[in-house]
Formats: sequence, C-alpha cells, structure tokens
Amino acid sequence: MYLYRMGFGMWLMYLVLGAPALHTYTHYRQNCGLLSFVLMIFGFTASMVYDYVHHHDQYEMKKKWLFVSYAVLAGIIYFLEFRGKGLIDISWVLNLL
Repeated sequence: MYLYRMGFGMWLMYLVLGAPALHTYTHYRQNCGLLSFVLMIFGFTASMVYDYVHHHDQYEMKKKWLFVSYAVLAGIIYFLEFRGKGLIDISWVLNLL
C-alpha cells in the first residue's frame, strides 16, 4: 500500500514539475513519471499477491475488473492523445473482426 502511495506522490510531482514556475527542474519530470509508473505497478502487484493469498474472493473480483479498466483506459488514451496524429495505427484490429 505504501508503494502505491509513493507512486501517487511521484505522479503528483510529475504534474507539479510541468508548471512553468519550475522550468529549472523540468529535466527531472521524466524521471518522476517513470518512477511513479514503477512504484504504482509494484504496489498494485503486491496488493494482488496479498489478496490472492489472504482474500481470494476479492482477488477474483479485482482480476476481472482490472482487464476492463485497462481496456477503457487504453481507449481513452488513444482517442485523446494518438487519434489523428498517425503515431499509432490500429487498423489491423479491424482485420481481426
């Protein structure tokens, strides 16, 4: 749980370092973003392992909703950031259907 909180704190630092008033520290912004990602993933993984061992029913529910939330998040990121810019081509997905 503390790893996840530290990751959230690093994410907040990532946001703060993007402010124009802190332009002298912007070279640390990418490091904060990467560290935030790593800490949040490790924290969530530790939480999943704990739930698997101690609360298996909660683990099964969390596992089901994890895939749905990642799919929704990927869709939001694609449509807000990459759609129309030609950076990511997902036309191959249409061929699978």
